[in-house]
Amino acid sequence: MIPTEGKVLVDFYADWCGPCKAMGPTLDAFQEVSDVPLVKVNVDQERDLATKYDVRGIPCFIYMEDGIAKSRATGRQSLQQLKELCA
Repeated sequence: MIPTEGKVLVDFYADWCGPCKAMGPTLDAFQEVSDVPLVKVNVDQERDLATKYDVRGIPCFIYMEDGIAKSRATGRQSLQQLKELCA
């Protein structure tokens, strides 16, 4: 479930996705340096959410504030890119 209050970075991913798996260490580092919570959404299990947020490629990161999408990026991202996404 995606929170509708506060800030959150949503990671739309799939278990079979190589680039999604490769993002693991970067996402761990992001959680260590950012106060923005990370929510992971498996697109195979949550197809309705992926459709609702128009996820067409993975990994897809959507930064949200109070349930409203503010920015998004698709594909592998660096730690700096994730921080900028949430700025």
